[in-house]
Amino acid sequence: MAEVLNVEVRNTRGTRHAQRLRQEGGVPGVLYGHGTDPVSLKLSGEQVALMVRHGSRLVELNGAVSEKAFVSELQWDTFGLEVLHIDLVRVSEDETITLEVTIELRGEAPGVREGGVIDHVVHQVEIECPVGVIPEKLSLSIKDLHLDGSITADKLPLPPGASLLVEPELVIVTCHTVAEEEEVTAGEAAEPEVIGRKAAEEGESEE
Repeated sequence: MAEVLNVEVRNTRGTRHAQRLRQEGGVPGVLYGHGTDPVSLKLSGEQVALMVRHGSRLVELNGAVSEKAFVSELQWDTFGLEVLHIDLVRVSEDETITLEVTIELRGEAPGVREGGVIDHVVHQVEIECPVGVIPEKLSLSIKDLHLDGSITADKLPLPPGASLLVEPELVIVTCHTVAEEEEVTAGEAAEPEVIGRKAAEEGESEE
């Protein structure tokens, strides 16, 4: 279901006006698409924060503009905590769009009990998807992932009518043993600390 965002038309422009809008709890945005002129909007900061928390990409605009839109871009502050600006694109229910979707791993891999570690290689994939079934994320089960095994992109569960825009053989996640070189490196990294402690202890005993 699309997230509802209440919007007002924004008649002022410029950095100073945008800062004032944010201080009042709003977020500036622009609505594009379908061959019409862009519309500058004022959105509720609370509603935008809720939309981000839910991972929604499809929104229902209500108020000065009443139509569905796709969140094409969010501009964040330096610390990635506050949305400074939002770009929206008009869409219709029967339209198909291209977007990147986050992959979430679900379940426990038996390969971990077999002595392996999970390596989540690819975290996002590009898909083509009807607007009405845009997923917040793709949940990939790893309950059948054994040691030295892998799961490729063609195993990702897609919404009806959606298709992958990456190679089906793209490896998403693997389960492998820790490389021997990594173990040696870890041991070497620990060695100077041991030597240092011994040297300090010897120095203290001499005093």
